[in-house]
Amino acid sequence: MKTSTEQDYQARILRVLVYIQNHLDEAVSLDDLAEVACFSPFHFHRIFRGMVGESVMEHVRRLRLERASFELKHGKARITHVAFNAGYDTLDAFSRAFKVVFGVAPSQYRKEHHPPVAARSDALIHYDPYGEMTDFQSIQQGASLMDVDVRQVPKMKVAFARGTGPYAQGAQAAWQKLCTWAGPKGLLGPNTKFIGICHDDPEVTPPEKIRYDATIVLDREIAAEGDIGVQEIGGGLWAVAVHKGYYEKLSDLYAQCCGQWIPQNGYSVRSGPSLEIYLNDPDSTPPDELLTEVYLAVEKS
Repeated sequence: MKTSTEQDYQARILRVLVYIQNHLDEAVSLDDLAEVACFSPFHFHRIFRGMVGESVMEHVRRLRLERASFELKHGKARITHVAFNAGYDTLDAFSRAFKVVFGVAPSQYRKEHHPPVAARSDALIHYDPYGEMTDFQSIQQGASLMDVDVRQVPKMKVAFARGTGPYAQGAQAAWQKLCTWAGPKGLLGPNTKFIGICHDDPEVTPPEKIRYDATIVLDREIAAEGDIGVQEIGGGLWAVAVHKGYYEKLSDLYAQCCGQWIPQNGYSVRSGPSLEIYLNDPDSTPPDELLTEVYLAVEKS
């Protein structure tokens, strides 16, 4: 039986899906879609991906290609016009994208005598020229198997260094800056808690604008100094899950938590950045053995 939160989330995402289908010819922004769904822009993308099984841009691109396949079968427009209508600047780019999805070039697809083929969709959402969506069921991919713990987390005072840019470079620079400062002050040891604060979603925010704070929890009063700041984090209720493996795969866990586990268990996401507590050293641990404790701020619905 669905929780009221899950039903509410599904209704909101359905509004977005209908809006997208009705505005395929327009450049839809994530902020506009988040407003349609009444979600914060920060969390909307993860919720959408977790419930639909693909990112917003992947969804829009796929529907435009499905519409193009329909136009090729049932219309007489030149393939170049169909390509532009699908959002591609060149016929070559359209042909490559079309072949990846449908297995044949657009010209061959138009000639062959078989029904139009829909692209793969985990949520079974496809372009429909004959009617508007009236129902939507979110995907159920592994949420029931997720080991998620909801905790009351105390506030923590941390020293931090800010990194800006693609996560791989920004985070590395921030940690190097923080550890260079913290080492001589005796703040690094076997019990030091290393926490990353992820202010932006790399699947949404332009790489050069991504903000990441490398932090260590302080056990005594320390003053801010130069590029090193001091802030308070945590406090309140948090959903906590452990990710094992490459840091680059963390986005999958975020999507499943935000779009599936949290609403299915009667919680809603709160505003604010997520936290990542790194449980082992990336310099001495194989990437597939890395352990990351992910914290998402939640509230009981």
